[in-house]
Amino acid sequence: MKKIKAIIEKGTDGLYSIYLPDVKGMYGTGETESEAKEALFEAVECAKDFVEEKGEWGEYIVFKSDFEFDYRYDLSGFFKTYSFFDVSALAGKIGLNASLLRRYKSGISKAEIRQKEKIEQGIHRLAQELSTVRF
Repeated sequence: MKKIKAIIEKGTDGLYSIYLPDVKGMYGTGETESEAKEALFEAVECAKDFVEEKGEWGEYIVFKSDFEFDYRYDLSGFFKTYSFFDVSALAGKIGLNASLLRRYKSGISKAEIRQKEKIEQGIHRLAQELSTVRF
């Protein structure tokens, strides 16, 4: 099954936005992540119906065979979904400057690939640590 990358982000209006970087103009928005995913799915279905009628798939050819979305977060989208994180405490836990992480969270600054990898690895380590907790 083909995987299509879908990026979840916090829109400038505070809503969730999900877009497909490899398929121009294909996106969904909503007040919740779930609503945005549903809107994206509906947009894809409309696009498929349209191109099937025309017979010209163009860049929508990726939708012709079985596929699934490979959802990924931008940092602002991650913190919108997981808003319970204390950003300063998380930054300390993963070894990052708290002010910088707050700028990533708000979308003021964009993290470079190496910085994103460091944050992702730190969150995965934290998740692994939390999975061993017993009460």
